[in-house]
Amino acid sequence: MPTTPEMSMDMTTVGDTGLLDTLQHEVALFARRAEQTRLGGVGQVRNSMDRAAYLLLNRLDREGPMGVKALAASMGIDSSTVTRQVAPLVDTGLVKRTSHPEDGRAVVLQLSPRGVSRLDEVRSSRRRLMAELTHDWEPEERETFCELLTRFNHALSARQATQGGGPAPEAGAGAASGTGTGAETAPAS
Repeated sequence: MPTTPEMSMDMTTVGDTGLLDTLQHEVALFARRAEQTRLGGVGQVRNSMDRAAYLLLNRLDREGPMGVKALAASMGIDSSTVTRQVAPLVDTGLVKRTSHPEDGRAVVLQLSPRGVSRLDEVRSSRRRLMAELTHDWEPEERETFCELLTRFNHALSARQATQGGGPAPEAGAGAASGTGTGAETAPAS
C-alpha cells in the first residue's frame, strides 16, 4: 500500500522517532561539514572553487550553452541569482557571454576553454576526495549511498518546489562528488 507524507509522519511518530532523529542529526552534520570543507577535493585544488561556481560551470558543461533564464530554471534558482553568480565567472574568464545564434539580442552563457580546463581539474580533485572518503567501502555500498543520496536530494527538491512555488532545483545532473549521481543538491545549498 502506498504511503502519503501524512501516513509516513503517523508511522514515524509511533516507532521510528529514534531513527529519524539520527537521520536529521546526520544530515545536519553533513551540511555543516560539507560547508566547512566545501567538499573541495584534495591537493592544491582543495577549496579553490565555491559551490555556486562549481554547480553553474557543471550545469553549463553538461547541458551546453544557454541563456540566464534557462540556466536559472534548470537549477531551480532565480535569474538575478544566476546573473550575480555568473558575473565573477565571466570576469575570471571561466564563462563567456556570446550572442544567441538565432536571436542576436539574446545573451548565451557558455564555458570558455579555461572554464572547461578548470572544471576538469576541480572534478578530478573532488573525485579523488570521494575515493579517499570511501576507500574502505564496497562498490555496492558506494552505489547504494549514491542512489539514496540522489533520492533524498530529489525529495528535498520536490518539497522546495511545492512549498516555495518555484521550480524544483537540480533534479538530476549530479556532480558534486564528480560521480554523476545527482548529489549536486546536497543539503548545504
